[in-house]
Amino acid sequence: MFDIGFSELLLVGLVALLVLGPERLPGAVRTASLWIGRLKRSFSAIKAEVEREIGADEIRRQLHNEQVLELEREMKELKQDLLAPTQAPAAAKGDASAATAPEAASATPTAASQDKTAQP
Repeated sequence: MFDIGFSELLLVGLVALLVLGPERLPGAVRTASLWIGRLKRSFSAIKAEVEREIGADEIRRQLHNEQVLELEREMKELKQDLLAPTQAPAAAKGDASAATAPEAASATPTAASQDKTAQP
C-alpha cells in the first residue's frame, strides 16, 4: 500500500529510537499499534455497514421494481378486460356490415342488369 522497503523501515526505527530514547520506544510502539488496530477495526466496521446498506438499498430497489412490474401487469389485464367487451360489439358490427355489403353488391348488379334489359 505505501510501498515501504526494509531500509526505509529501518531508518524510521532508528529515528524513533533517537527521538524517543530506549525507555519510551516500546511504549510508543505499543500505543501506535493499538491506535492502528482501532483504526483498522473502525474502517472495517464502517465498510461492512456501508456494504450492508448498499445491499439493503439494492434489495429495496428490486422490490420496488417488482411492485412496479406487478402494477403494470394488473393495469394491462384491466385494460384488456375493459377493452374486450367494447371490441366484441365493434367486431360484431363489422361482421354485420361486412355481411350486408356483399348482399348490397349482389343486389346492385341485378338491378342494373334489369335496367339494361328494359331499355333496349
